[in-house]
Amino acid sequence: MARLNLLEETRFEKVPVSVYSDPTTASIAVAQRIADLIRSKQEKGEQAILGLATGATPVNVYAELVRLHKEEGLSFKNVITFNLDEYYPMQPDSEQSYVTFMNRNLFNHVDIERGNVHIPDGTLPMEEIHDYCLAYEQKITALGGLDLQVLGIGRTGHIGFNEPGSAPNSGTRLVTLDDLTRRDASRDFGGKENVPTKAITMGIGTIFKAREIILMAWNEKKAEIVKKAIEGEISSDVPATYLQLSENVEFVLDVDAASQLTRFDTPWLVKDCVWDRRTIKKAVVWLSHTLKKPVLKLTEDDYNNNGMAQLATEKGPVYHINIDIFNQLQHTITGWPGGKPNADDSQRPERREPSKKRSVIFSPHPDDDVISMGGTFIRLADQGHEVHVAYQTSGNTAVWDDDALRFVEFATDFVKSQGIDTQKLEALYKDARRFLVDKKPNQVDTPELLTVKGLIRKGEAIAGARFAGLPDENIHFQNLPFYDHGKYSKEQDYEDDIQQTMELLQRIKPHQIFAAGDFADPHGTHKVCFDIIHNAMKRLRETEAWTQDCWVWLYRGAWHEFEIHEIEMAVPLSPQEVLRKRHAIFKHQSQKDVPVFPGDDAREFWVRAEERTRETARLYDGLGMAEYEAIEAFVRWKFEEE
Repeated sequence: MARLNLLEETRFEKVPVSVYSDPTTASIAVAQRIADLIRSKQEKGEQAILGLATGATPVNVYAELVRLHKEEGLSFKNVITFNLDEYYPMQPDSEQSYVTFMNRNLFNHVDIERGNVHIPDGTLPMEEIHDYCLAYEQKITALGGLDLQVLGIGRTGHIGFNEPGSAPNSGTRLVTLDDLTRRDASRDFGGKENVPTKAITMGIGTIFKAREIILMAWNEKKAEIVKKAIEGEISSDVPATYLQLSENVEFVLDVDAASQLTRFDTPWLVKDCVWDRRTIKKAVVWLSHTLKKPVLKLTEDDYNNNGMAQLATEKGPVYHINIDIFNQLQHTITGWPGGKPNADDSQRPERREPSKKRSVIFSPHPDDDVISMGGTFIRLADQGHEVHVAYQTSGNTAVWDDDALRFVEFATDFVKSQGIDTQKLEALYKDARRFLVDKKPNQVDTPELLTVKGLIRKGEAIAGARFAGLPDENIHFQNLPFYDHGKYSKEQDYEDDIQQTMELLQRIKPHQIFAAGDFADPHGTHKVCFDIIHNAMKRLRETEAWTQDCWVWLYRGAWHEFEIHEIEMAVPLSPQEVLRKRHAIFKHQSQKDVPVFPGDDAREFWVRAEERTRETARLYDGLGMAEYEAIEAFVRWKFEEE
């Protein structure tokens, strides 16, 4: 993997930006710069003063620094570090503390002097914090300031914990955390209610004094705020925009985090483009939506006045371009997601043969299938295909504790009503209640509670799949090992998961695979589950002939959809099918109302799903397509294009 568009600035970008093909390559490059600084200082007999960040973003940077220490002799004896922030209140030995994070990811593995490590103290009495923060600043100043400051960026635009409203000259201080910041941290704390409301953070003014500042961001989840920070107006609403005032800053991004920058998202507004098929489609769809005009009504003036004159000149006349894009969009729409028998399939997204296909829907959690593609699921079954669903994980972390107790109570009462001894059940119930009284935030449940929670979700998944039309023998529960291993260890080996998935696929030999394509969070369950399927299929493709005729379709969850220009199969739903899908989602009662992990969106899952699919239909309508009640969208994953 390589560095792309090195420090390429456009009139839209107000800071230097380096874009790398992936986070690992970018992290290695940043680690090498830190190592070069440390070695340069060592040669001069000087100390290297580093400002360090926490969170998922710098983990691979620290891993590479550890490797350089162990394999290439990089010493940290001359390094002094100051961390950006710490939650308040926070015990240093807490699993969520940044002391624990830094020890686990860096300090425990290198030869740094412990007296040279500085992390804000989350245990101080409130009345001592002001003086402590002044002393923190004075230590940095006395050492001549930071040589290099490493930053991440939060989705509020915060750097450190400098939330919206922070002043550009702010110093180290106690701050109140934004609600979005606390929501983003909720999984680490077992719920937002357990996330501290305050933190001690180095100020923007302190950060600014560093002789070099590197802000890193990975994945699509950060793309929107990265665009604001780099291309937006300087504003306290997005504190990272203050970095535009620094002459010592560089943003280091992967392609996904950079994807909304103008030069990547709408490159025709920046420079001449290579007008390939994908770029033309994206540009015409963008122009149609921007001007709120159907594709077939776009004119040459529309192209010329919106940065697309080169396209009109090279590929015109524009009406021919419009017709071509209109046809491409129209051909994505099909009411036959398994292919239409006895029909010309040259302009359809799916093959007509075999007329009865074996389809496997992989669902990372026990409800992703019906939430994300419930209408298509039902239609595949209605149209006579042999549909299987594979629930990849138990989803047992996403059940409320009191729901688990309620089910144990029910089981006890039912068994008692049948005249069966309930002594073991009653003991289990008492143990569970005793455990829950003292349960700490994010603490792993007892095996018995995890079993109960898993069975709750299993029963709901069976009900949903039956409602969609599946026989019980086509409902598969993989319970992939990684999901439970991750509760106890950060070290993961996915070989057992891959082998289990290969065995299932080999038994079914599907013509179609539907898999979750939500890759915005590279550490999320959806991405891990797709990687397992991907690796299983890659291995099977080396020996199994049936895999050459197996197509993989990606769907997305209830939060966001593929861009219109990306969609390769659009399955329209009637009002009746939308209602059937809703009822399938309702079978997942433990996720109804307020789920344990709701994400950013306060709406219920069925509402999100309906509004997302209606929005896709509305966008198609705006392009000049037929008007549908809702549309579920898919993108085909092609192994040959990797």
